[in-house]
Amino acid sequence: MPEAAGIVGRVLFGAHVSCSGGIHRAIDRGESFGCDAVQVFTQSPRAWRTTNHDPASFTAFKERAVEAGIESTVCHALYLVNLASPDQAIYSKSVATLRNTMEVACAIDADGVVVHVGSHLGAGLEAGLERVVPALNQVLELCSERTWLLIENSAGAGGTIGRSVAELAVLIDALDRHPRLGICLDSCHLYVSGYDVTDQTALDALVAEVDERIGLDRLRALHANDSKASLGSNRDRHDNIGEGLLGDGLGVFLTHPAFQELPALLEVPGRGHGPDAEQVSKLRKLHARALRQQGLTRRPRSPKAGRPVGSDAAIAKGDVR
Repeated sequence: MPEAAGIVGRVLFGAHVSCSGGIHRAIDRGESFGCDAVQVFTQSPRAWRTTNHDPASFTAFKERAVEAGIESTVCHALYLVNLASPDQAIYSKSVATLRNTMEVACAIDADGVVVHVGSHLGAGLEAGLERVVPALNQVLELCSERTWLLIENSAGAGGTIGRSVAELAVLIDALDRHPRLGICLDSCHLYVSGYDVTDQTALDALVAEVDERIGLDRLRALHANDSKASLGSNRDRHDNIGEGLLGDGLGVFLTHPAFQELPALLEVPGRGHGPDAEQVSKLRKLHARALRQQGLTRRPRSPKAGRPVGSDAAIAKGDVR
């Protein structure tokens, strides 16, 4: 939130990065991209099989994060997870996988585990909640004071749960407003589910609804993605920064006072292999441009090991290459 006239807090720019070669290698990749924050899968995203991590890699991860100036880490649950599934085999695998993800997240001192709760597959929201709530309660028992469970808003296709602020609020209330339960808001998902995050008035209304129904203290992370699909289309199609339908309007989302000091993580295609240094740079430039248009200045970052002194001053001027 604003600290002085014309000065806003920092956004922690980051990206989803690979853990290939060991979970600690994610920090190396995040550093090479110029990230302040990283998001990781704790196992292969293409299979249910959990990874048997060497405990030494957890220590290495935390040490490298400090060296590289990575200020926030978020783990993302597998997209295979469906906690609302009526199929008992899928449901059991989903719960076990999410529990494992939370255990690894706690071991690396992550700030949270982001999860799409899944789809009721036509059975209805109430039937879906009967499956989702006990599953999430199991995982919440594993959370630490630092590592929260973060429900992400969905794009709204099919029977997915969490397509609106109202549905996220229903979930949080059903879980008795657990003190370590939060949310992650995805700009693309919001847009395609009908929230025009490029319009200041619409965004202000969204933030007010989150504050009233959920509480802004539960908002712990952002996914900063452009969209290939149109407003209200319910199609989950991420696009690179500046190449989709949000365009420069994504800057409205990024500079909202309620979203400062949060990790803003990229989940974009890049040049075919996911986020990269170019996309992180574009996100920073977009944010700086939007601040200048509003006559605002971003609070500088304190220099840390592994980060060039003065980099934030360059960003504030829009001189990021």
